[in-house]
Amino acid sequence: MKITFHGAAREVTGSCTRVETEKVRFLVDCGMFQGGREAAGRNRAPFAFDPRSISFVLVTHAHIDHSGLLPKLWRDGFRGPIYTTSATAELLEIMLRDSASIQESDAERARRAHDRGRAAAEPVYTMDDAEAVLGQITALNYDAPYSPHDTVRVRLRDAGHILGSAILEIWVREGSHERKLVFSGDLGQPGRPILRDPSPIEDADILFVESTYGDRLHKSLANTLDEFVTVVNETLKVRKGNVIVPAFAVGRTQELIYYFHHLTRQGRFRHLNIFVDSPMAAAVTRVTRSNLALFDEEAKRLAAWYAAGNGLPTLTFVGSVDESRALNTIRSGAVIIAGSGMCTAGRIKHHLLHNLGRRENAVLITGFQAQGTLGRRLVDGAERVRIFGRDVPVRASIHTLGGFSAHADQAALLDWLGAFKRAPSRTFVMHGESRASVALGREITRRRGWVAQTPEAGQMVPVAPGSAGGR
Repeated sequence: MKITFHGAAREVTGSCTRVETEKVRFLVDCGMFQGGREAAGRNRAPFAFDPRSISFVLVTHAHIDHSGLLPKLWRDGFRGPIYTTSATAELLEIMLRDSASIQESDAERARRAHDRGRAAAEPVYTMDDAEAVLGQITALNYDAPYSPHDTVRVRLRDAGHILGSAILEIWVREGSHERKLVFSGDLGQPGRPILRDPSPIEDADILFVESTYGDRLHKSLANTLDEFVTVVNETLKVRKGNVIVPAFAVGRTQELIYYFHHLTRQGRFRHLNIFVDSPMAAAVTRVTRSNLALFDEEAKRLAAWYAAGNGLPTLTFVGSVDESRALNTIRSGAVIIAGSGMCTAGRIKHHLLHNLGRRENAVLITGFQAQGTLGRRLVDGAERVRIFGRDVPVRASIHTLGGFSAHADQAALLDWLGAFKRAPSRTFVMHGESRASVALGREITRRRGWVAQTPEAGQMVPVAPGSAGGR
């Protein structure tokens, strides 16, 4: 067996791991790179393998850094099936079409504005590519075994990260030996509302664990909500400004809607005027509401309160570009939630352009900000930023609420690993910036006594027949 790390190795985005034996080659995730000047070039670069050689793909969840290059994979020759959960399959229909639209729009804008020529401005993939690859998706149920190949069995377990997110249990047979591979995917922080906690896993021969927050702890949810309430109320009621919230369209936007309603029900917010400026987030919210069975009990109770329609905040989903532009004329009293979550593209950049320079406003950062992104520069305290070629002073207050993260922190990751009754022979720490991955690997070795490796991007690891706990 050979395992090759094509992304999310000592970095957070571009998740893609290739597993190959003499009988089969498959991918776990096929995500886009995000953040930094090199991301666009890396997304355009040829795959380091022949897509035609890939038998199938397993997708852990719908976020673009895990799924966003699937249409390019199709464009370059892949024709196999893609397996994921039912909810993820629904979300991918929204997200891959949206991503393709962005690719085509960006390419056309580059052709018009920079006259770089057609070859330099080709989209990473087109809407036709996205539509084609969507036809390859097969939806699987949580916890149900499935065999995508004669030598492979899989089972998808709830990861508690976003709607439909999955931990992958994969059994791969080589000759008389069978090894169990476990990919954590992105794990959710336990004890959070809406989604269920990550499923415990008891054993693996080879383990792949994420480490987005592998070097830190989140602020408690109670303290995070206190800060959330204070910032929103002070900005809207005292400073008479607007609250601007960059948020991922999948997961974070729905969680924020939940908290605004939950805290209104508790009497901690009153008369809120919330705008969700993201057509994709509106579509994802509809999918979320249609999957109530995947919610935890508190979320189901809140859904019942919402359906009763008493004392609700004013919630407006903004569709058209003209409606979005009109929000920038609002000088006070608005909560504007828009994507992208790392402020790299989309409508949030327009709202930051019009609101960052005003001291009465606040920007709430509620998710991870990768290196090289506009969101990361704001978190790091930049006094001025460039948006659409303009130099913008940062006068609005910037508030980082890490307790909202949909990723498990170091303690939660170690607790999840604590459910294993048998130590993996090999543990690979992935999906984290180098410092976070190394820190988590060190803690795994110290606390669990396991051998933990932090692979490099492009690294291939051979696994000899009969090793790594093969039975």
